[in-house]
Amino acid sequence: MNSKTIENNFSYHVPNQDQIELYEEIRSQAKGFALTILKDCPESRERSLANTKLEECVMWANAAIARNEEE
Repeated sequence: MNSKTIENNFSYHVPNQDQIELYEEIRSQAKGFALTILKDCPESRERSLANTKLEECVMWANAAIARNEEE
Protein backbone atom coordinates (compact mmCIF):
# COMPACT_ATOMS: atom_id res chain seq x y z
CA MET A 1 0.00 0.00 0.00
CA ASN A 2 1.26 3.44 -0.87
CA SER A 3 0.23 6.94 0.18
CA LYS A 4 -1.93 7.41 -2.93
CA THR A 5 -3.91 4.25 -2.10
CA ILE A 6 -4.28 5.32 1.54
CA GLU A 7 -5.50 8.75 0.46
CA ASN A 8 -8.02 7.17 -1.90
CA ASN A 9 -9.24 4.55 0.57
CA PHE A 10 -9.80 7.02 3.38
CA SER A 11 -11.49 9.77 1.37
CA TYR A 12 -15.14 10.47 0.72
CA HIS A 13 -16.14 9.71 -2.84
CA VAL A 14 -19.14 11.70 -4.01
CA PRO A 15 -21.24 9.34 -6.12
CA ASN A 16 -22.33 10.27 -9.60
CA GLN A 17 -25.69 9.16 -11.04
CA ASP A 18 -24.22 6.09 -12.77
CA GLN A 19 -22.67 4.94 -9.50
CA ILE A 20 -25.93 5.45 -7.60
CA GLU A 21 -27.65 3.14 -10.07
CA LEU A 22 -24.92 0.52 -9.58
CA TYR A 23 -25.22 0.75 -5.80
CA GLU A 24 -28.98 0.29 -6.05
CA GLU A 25 -28.56 -2.78 -8.29
CA ILE A 26 -26.07 -4.37 -5.89
CA ARG A 27 -28.34 -3.72 -2.89
CA SER A 28 -31.37 -5.05 -4.74
CA GLN A 29 -29.61 -8.29 -5.71
CA ALA A 30 -28.24 -8.73 -2.19
CA LYS A 31 -31.67 -8.11 -0.68
CA GLY A 32 -33.12 -10.87 -2.84
CA PHE A 33 -30.43 -13.26 -1.69
CA ALA A 34 -30.91 -12.21 1.94
CA LEU A 35 -34.62 -13.03 1.64
CA THR A 36 -33.70 -16.44 0.19
CA ILE A 37 -31.38 -17.09 3.12
CA LEU A 38 -34.14 -16.05 5.54
CA LYS A 39 -36.65 -18.36 3.84
CA ASP A 40 -34.42 -21.41 3.29
CA CYS A 41 -32.00 -21.43 6.22
CA PRO A 42 -33.02 -22.26 9.78
CA GLU A 43 -32.50 -19.56 12.38
CA SER A 44 -28.98 -20.13 13.59
CA ARG A 45 -25.57 -18.61 14.10
CA GLU A 46 -24.70 -19.75 10.59
CA ARG A 47 -27.65 -17.87 9.09
CA SER A 48 -26.63 -14.76 11.02
CA LEU A 49 -23.08 -15.08 9.72
CA ALA A 50 -24.33 -15.56 6.16
CA ASN A 51 -26.29 -12.31 6.42
CA THR A 52 -23.35 -10.49 7.98
CA LYS A 53 -21.06 -11.65 5.18
CA LEU A 54 -23.64 -10.62 2.59
CA GLU A 55 -23.76 -7.13 4.13
CA GLU A 56 -19.96 -7.08 4.04
CA CYS A 57 -20.01 -8.15 0.41
CA VAL A 58 -22.31 -5.25 -0.49
CA MET A 59 -20.05 -2.79 1.33
CA TRP A 60 -16.93 -4.03 -0.46
CA ALA A 61 -18.69 -4.03 -3.83
CA ASN A 62 -19.77 -0.43 -3.22
CA ALA A 63 -16.23 0.47 -2.19
CA ALA A 64 -14.93 -1.05 -5.41
CA ILE A 65 -17.22 1.25 -7.37
CA ALA A 66 -16.46 4.35 -5.29
CA ARG A 67 -12.72 3.90 -5.01
CA ASN A 68 -12.02 2.96 -8.60
CA GLU A 69 -13.95 5.59 -10.50
CA GLU A 70 -12.18 6.60 -13.64
CA GLU A 71 -11.43 10.29 -13.72
